Amino acid sequence: MSEQPLWQPSQRQIEQAQISSFMRAAARRWGVALDDYAGLYRFSIEQKERFWTSIWEQCGVIGEQGERVLVDGDRMPGARWFPDAHLNFAQNLLRRDDDSEAMVLGGEDRLRRSLSWLELQRQVSRLAAALRAAGVCVGDRVAGYLPNLPETVIAMLATASIGATWCSTSPDFGVQGALDRLGQIAPRVLFAADGYQHKGRALDTLGKLSRIVEQLPSVERAVVVPHLQSRPDLSRIRGAALLADFIAPHPPGPIAFEQLPFDHPLYIMFSSGTTGAPKCIVHGAGGTLLQHLKEHRLHCDIRPGDRVFYYTTCGWMMWNWLASALASEAALLLYDGSPFHPHPGVLFDFAQAERMTLFGTSAKFIDAAAASGLTPRRSHDLAPLRLMTSTGSPLSVEGFDFVYRQVKPELQLASISGGTDIISCFVLGNPIGPVWRGEIQTRGLGMQVDVFDEQGRPLRGEAGELVCTAPFPSMPTGFWNDPGGERYRQAYFERFPGVWHHGDWAELTARDGVIIHGRSDATLNPGGVRIGTAEIYSQVEQLDEVVESVAVGHLSRGSERIVLFVVLRDDLTLDDVLVQKIRNALKENRSPFHVPARVIQVSDIPRTRNGKLSEVAVRDSIHGRPVKNRGALANPEALEEYGTLSDS
Repeated sequence: MSEQPLWQPSQRQIEQAQISSFMRAAARRWGVALDDYAGLYRFSIEQKERFWTSIWEQCGVIGEQGERVLVDGDRMPGARWFPDAHLNFAQNLLRRDDDSEAMVLGGEDRLRRSLSWLELQRQVSRLAAALRAAGVCVGDRVAGYLPNLPETVIAMLATASIGATWCSTSPDFGVQGALDRLGQIAPRVLFAADGYQHKGRALDTLGKLSRIVEQLPSVERAVVVPHLQSRPDLSRIRGAALLADFIAPHPPGPIAFEQLPFDHPLYIMFSSGTTGAPKCIVHGAGGTLLQHLKEHRLHCDIRPGDRVFYYTTCGWMMWNWLASALASEAALLLYDGSPFHPHPGVLFDFAQAERMTLFGTSAKFIDAAAASGLTPRRSHDLAPLRLMTSTGSPLSVEGFDFVYRQVKPELQLASISGGTDIISCFVLGNPIGPVWRGEIQTRGLGMQVDVFDEQGRPLRGEAGELVCTAPFPSMPTGFWNDPGGERYRQAYFERFPGVWHHGDWAELTARDGVIIHGRSDATLNPGGVRIGTAEIYSQVEQLDEVVESVAVGHLSRGSERIVLFVVLRDDLTLDDVLVQKIRNALKENRSPFHVPARVIQVSDIPRTRNGKLSEVAVRDSIHGRPVKNRGALANPEALEEYGTLSDS
């Protein structure tokens, strides 16, 4: 590790940071000494009720707070935050109604669209009225199958204003991938675009939309955003209407924001374990709002008038995180298209043109930018840029070096990590602390994060399981269609009872920073998109040539890629034609994220004694790690075929 930090905030930056203002106000409010980040962190986990009360008050949450802050705080799960509170998530994001920009859309077509705060208010009011007229009410589900467009944010806000629950997935998902998710939650209204752009191609989605709607009987209206064409043909889509026609009868007006309980379902996020259909994770409005306000204002120092960007699809939780920046009165910078088309520096073009203040991306993008030989500090004017965030996979030390050598030496680089499960971060940046090479700066305020060994004992300076030992407001309220909470408890609390087990392999450093080494479970995570292996098996094993398969994540150059091992019929040998057939099946029926980087033929797959695939054993083997559960395998000899893989 470097003996000198890569970045250190100036004294002026420290004094002017919102986290410093927060510390001063909280110290006065509660009569405590809060002199630095370490002190604030201790306060946030030792005096949880006071800390989260200060977040509510100092971030100006709109709503009724109520008297109680935390009930059953010793239960995990089971703790309840602000049980007497009532608020509306959308109302907190729509704080402004002036003519300054609220959203800007850029993309491969180079056509810029912007929307003012006043226009945003008007569009949300019209769409909310249209949804109400269509019968949508509190507790209903509204879904999006959309690119990252202003209309996507508008649809979410209109849904939340009514008290319905929003869920979205990206249009690059195939029909079955979308149905596996949306089919579980029975949305009444489905928003979609006529297509999206990627690598210079206009990709139509109306054919897929027609098949999705036909297999989703719950959908009463399909509302189509014309993105590629001005008036696309909707004749083959049941219950379809163009967005303009859907809202035409409803003029702009005041928005009737439903005041709802703190834990009222705001979002359903889709994730997966290693078997079965994707899990439907329910997130409450109040917990999501408080957590995002804390992360944006204190950890990212987002201010009114900032211009915040995250390269994301609407199927990744970073879209939800980005949208919440409206609550800090920042403008959202949205992008539709490939981050490398028509040339590798296109996102830096966007950053310069839009005077971006926060550039959010993935570790994979940073590695690719470095490999492309980009030198943005010389080729672009990035003067307004203060913060670059990276997530999706661990950021390599070389990635840190590239940002500070070739992007901007004066900015704060925040590697962040959390996930869909908590719709936020466990570990992230600290604007008043140094950035050290290869380290995430800090644990999140209010998040009692630790690292455990196999026996549940805290570790320091060596890798173990990332855990959170106390409740926090953005814990899921549960899983959809899991009334007894059994699947929810099994997912996070079975490994260490009473403790959130996240499935990351992490390390707390001597500087109280964090290093994430990758996933510790068998869930795949290419490009930050969590994928259950069952989604891959269900497609691959439909092919006549494939008998069975096992998919694992392989860490290569700091990013996770999918490696698929297949057992073929006795008379077959894997060749390029079959590899391409497997990849095409996954791309067309699932998504591009499901496509393996490598496909390898084997004669057998290791299984436990009760017949389950041992994905963890395969993953450990290809990384050259000892296979801890070899004794539990029915056929440990099968592992001999799974040698250590190179980065090639």
